Amino acid sequence: MGNLFCCVQVDQSTVAIKERFGKFDEVLEPGCHCLPWFLGSQLAGHLSLRLQQLDVRCETKTKDNVFVNVVASIQYRALADKANDAFYKLSNTRSQIQAYVFDVIRASVPKLNLDDAFEQKNEIAKAVEDELEKAMSAYGYEIVQTLIVDIEPDEHVKRAMNEINAAARLRVAANEKAEAEKILQIKRAEGEAEAKYLSGLGIARQRQAIVDGLRDSVLGFSVNVPGTTAKDVMDMVLVTQYFDTMKEIGATSKSSAVFIPHGPGAVRDVATQIRDGLLQASQHNLS
Repeated sequence: MGNLFCCVQVDQSTVAIKERFGKFDEVLEPGCHCLPWFLGSQLAGHLSLRLQQLDVRCETKTKDNVFVNVVASIQYRALADKANDAFYKLSNTRSQIQAYVFDVIRASVPKLNLDDAFEQKNEIAKAVEDELEKAMSAYGYEIVQTLIVDIEPDEHVKRAMNEINAAARLRVAANEKAEAEKILQIKRAEGEAEAKYLSGLGIARQRQAIVDGLRDSVLGFSVNVPGTTAKDVMDMVLVTQYFDTMKEIGATSKSSAVFIPHGPGAVRDVATQIRDGLLQASQHNLS
């Protein structure tokens, strides 16, 4: 109906290309326009000014001979003031952009190792964007943004990289575990040394208390019982200790203590040996 009345409507974010007798005449902005077909005017087509996106998947190899798939996302749009160039100069815009992306990626990625390619995605994207901007501006298109959204190595390469990472983490964990065990053993040794030191102090104090008690007993007995000597008191103490020990052994059914000999006369012999040892030590100290 619009063509019948020589009127045409152009939607928002779109421009129309008007031709007259097959030759470009003008670019029609959004709105309603008069198109007198009987004077040779006709509508050649429409051109969208909206932002468009093209995802390009390119296979290439890195400097260390690893094949990867690089996925680039190109955002572009036609320029309103160059709509005639965008409409007439390119027959397939997406294929043209894809060819430039392939060319730049396959020239940039082979210069990088696999790890560097992951780290320098922004540099690769910038190189693609600069090349596209320089080439597509002549055809009436603007490159808004270029992104390297993914770099996918071969599945075997990814598995190997994961195994290397796992091995490195296991090595760190083993070192940490060994260090913890080392600290634990050191602390345990320090605790045992401290315990033995304190046990030695306890035994020394116990023996000192026994000696002090025996000395006080001997002195007190000698004072309270006239005519007794220190030798008599020590013999009596040893005999008493002997009978107490025998009583404790007899009261225990599973005792493993053995006394050889165990007669009362042997106690006197033991007392004589202890006394002779103490006297000899005293004489040695005096000399």
